[in-house]
Amino acid sequence: MTDRAALAALTAEIVDCRRCPRLVEWRERVARDKVARFRDETYWGRPVPGFGDPEARILIVGLAPAAHGGNRTGRVFTGDASGDFLFAAMHAVGLADRPVSRRADDGLTLLDAYVAAAVRCAPPANKPLPSERDNCAPYLARELGLLERVRVLLPLGAYGWGAAFRAIAATTGDDPRPRPRFGHGAEASAGGYAVVGSYHPSQQNTFTGRLTQAMLRGVLTRAHELAAATGT
Repeated sequence: MTDRAALAALTAEIVDCRRCPRLVEWRERVARDKVARFRDETYWGRPVPGFGDPEARILIVGLAPAAHGGNRTGRVFTGDASGDFLFAAMHAVGLADRPVSRRADDGLTLLDAYVAAAVRCAPPANKPLPSERDNCAPYLARELGLLERVRVLLPLGAYGWGAAFRAIAATTGDDPRPRPRFGHGAEASAGGYAVVGSYHPSQQNTFTGRLTQAMLRGVLTRAHELAAATGT
């Protein structure tokens, strides 16, 4: 069983993090200045922790919170188009109890899945610096270590793919070289975990048809099959 108290303590530690001055300044400026469509809302403006089922067998790894998505709502993939696309697919395959989530307090429940990001603060232009990536990397590794039932990691995009293997290496010491090549539907294994890749559900990918609902549902279903095959 996952140590829920330890997971909650890690969540609190993530929320209080101020290790990256550039990200702190940016996330707080965005939260203060806002955009017109959200001008009446109070932004979260802090690091965004992972969330989901503490007994999950699937860990989904994104890149970072969106400036006016997770940085506004306080929950990763909540309140932006990427999250709309992701949660619709998760609901369709039985990993979420509803297809839409717009607020952190809307009752969304993930089933056998936990969602986190490689970087916990919204970065300018959605591009974290290598030093910021490295500062955040221990959080994902620690989450992975605490989520004792996780057997499958599903990174969204090449950035998440790299973060997933770094987390596995930090947790288990297994760091395959050369690193398995990322691609949509790519499968690999390391440290006793299966890894299944997906294109990121960014609007750049979903609007162009590079990633469709059918494609995302397919990799989510595959991740669920691999998790079920572990028998845990």
